Amino acid sequence: MSNIHKAFILGAGLGTRLKPLTDSLPKPLVPLYHEPMVNYALRHCQSVGIDSFAINTHHIPEQWEKHYPEHLFDGADITFFYEEILLETGGGIKNIESYIGSDPLLIYNGDILTDLDLSALLAAHEASDNVATLALFPCGPNCNVAVEDGKIVDMRNARGIHPGTHQFTGIYCINPEILELIPANEKVSIVPAFLKLAEQGKLGAFVSETASWHDLGSRDSYFEAHQLLREKSISIHPDANVDASADICATTCVVGPHAKIGAGVKLRDTIVWPNAEIMANSELSGCIVRASAEGIHSGKDL
Repeated sequence: MSNIHKAFILGAGLGTRLKPLTDSLPKPLVPLYHEPMVNYALRHCQSVGIDSFAINTHHIPEQWEKHYPEHLFDGADITFFYEEILLETGGGIKNIESYIGSDPLLIYNGDILTDLDLSALLAAHEASDNVATLALFPCGPNCNVAVEDGKIVDMRNARGIHPGTHQFTGIYCINPEILELIPANEKVSIVPAFLKLAEQGKLGAFVSETASWHDLGSRDSYFEAHQLLREKSISIHPDANVDASADICATTCVVGPHAKIGAGVKLRDTIVWPNAEIMANSELSGCIVRASAEGIHSGKDL
């Protein structure tokens, strides 16, 4: 088992691409198959021995307290770091310097769904002399990371070496030495620190050839993620209150816990959030119901 026991979950983004789903929730708390999407990241980290989490917050921070009132997730401690002004990833890492201390850290975007082999990532980082090791894919929509002999030598062609060959996953390991490369109390990306490490030969590449990876930043990707999880999950939660006369396509719909589905309702390719209500005789197709819905709708967020 790895010696890395802390993780930083990035949760402070505004989630503008997922609006209006993020009007009332931070993006990592948006329900994904009956529970906050960040739970999948938390469990993934716990599977490799992570027992302490830091999460940065900004947008509607009180919702984090509501969802995790005891600052715990399945027995693991959670420490929240509120950012009054968004600090970006580099500033967010510097902001939790007191939490990091002298420990290595796993960093994980809070809005992705992946089966990346975290054990192999952690082992590769610990066996190296790298200050940071980034998990990469050899293909993807934004292949702007250049790799040579297991090291990252350029990102976004910022060093003028190469425009890139690999996709960054948003998952990586760091040692506390990286904090020396990040200015304090500034809104700053982590990329400048990565580029400095690349110059020093201290930025490692962990390339995964087979893992799946999904950025849940758009409405289309949100629907796709539900389809991916369908085989492992129950479409209609047993705690949902569904009228016997409702017609719900269980192969395309998801109905969350404590949702209320009225008489004569017809649902196709629709996601119903926990505690939401659909009034009697409504017909919905391609919709996401956050709170309540009534009438006939197609392709709407309600």
